Amino acid sequence: MTKAQELLAHANGSAFIGDTGYDSEPFAKQVRARGMKFVVCSHPTRKRKRRIDRTLYKQRYRVEVCFHDLKRFRAIATRYDKTACSYLALLHVACLWLWLAA
Repeated sequence: MTKAQELLAHANGSAFIGDTGYDSEPFAKQVRARGMKFVVCSHPTRKRKRRIDRTLYKQRYRVEVCFHDLKRFRAIATRYDKTACSYLALLHVACLWLWLAA
């Protein structure tokens, strides 16, 4: 869970939205201690399911769909570019393409 704690150290906002991989009570306490709302679906093995805010959880789905659409561009999914600058430029072009297609 160390990577999740690193992620939390840089997180700003009013809510932490994640999938079931982030469902642990110690991590939820850390999120709440930072004054953020914990919006994570319960892991299937959890005995007591936690309630989540469905309207906030829908935002997670939109982000997942965006990443899925970006990975349809083969050069982004496989990262053919040698430099970070050219990869970022290609990412901008792909985002622009998706934005214009919407």
